[in-house]
Amino acid sequence: MKTIEYFKLQAKNLHKDFKTQKSYFDHAYGHDLYEYTPKFFDVDALALDYDIDEENFTLMNAQHYIAQLAGFRKWTDMLKASPSALELSKLLFDNMHKISVMEWDIYISGEERDKGFQFDDDFKLDIFKAVFANVDGHQSDSIDYRLGKENEHLSKENQIIKTKKKKITVQISALPLVGTDRNAAIKVANEKFEDLLQMMEPRHPGLVRKLWNPEQYIDEVLKPDMLPIDRDYALSLIEAFLVHRFITLDSDADKLGLNLN
Repeated sequence: MKTIEYFKLQAKNLHKDFKTQKSYFDHAYGHDLYEYTPKFFDVDALALDYDIDEENFTLMNAQHYIAQLAGFRKWTDMLKASPSALELSKLLFDNMHKISVMEWDIYISGEERDKGFQFDDDFKLDIFKAVFANVDGHQSDSIDYRLGKENEHLSKENQIIKTKKKKITVQISALPLVGTDRNAAIKVANEKFEDLLQMMEPRHPGLVRKLWNPEQYIDEVLKPDMLPIDRDYALSLIEAFLVHRFITLDSDADKLGLNLN
């Protein structure tokens, strides 16, 4: 099965799992809640971690989140990817119990920093095969969102009660962000930046901080073709894609550090 067809199947399975959705009123919480009987994915954990709109989940939404689980920003990026990048994405998806996408990004950025150059897709694929895919013993700190014979218990263990969203969602219909929307976006970006600064431990943290421009980053992440977009979803994108910007800042900081020396 070709890689794209494989991921189309995963998206269909995820969509099927969401279609098992049933709502009920929980007297203890005083809210309507959702419950699922999934066969393929831990829907509750996915919905919580990715802030998924459970009331309007389509097959296109399923494709989007499957692409993110495979290391892409969106489904269309996957369609344009090189053969090596696609093979790597399938290995990432199939080995998420060993290493998550974010853990892989952090690992490979560290290797690039140590070697002094950015790896191409073929080299990244070879590294993943040698270090993770073909090696037992790795265990990711993140959730394996797949359900199977060896982890079908996860659906119950990770079933987190989530309040059904009844509030009116706030839509962003114009860019650049202004006012409270811009302030909220800057706050989210700065908090994620500080988390990554601690997690990735760059060689030149001072230079990375000097290079960091949250307002420029926000304006580059949100594009006119995304509009209209739910504000909470936009904030989640700003947070999710910052790891890639951080890797670039880290690389630029290393180059500046070498020049200063």
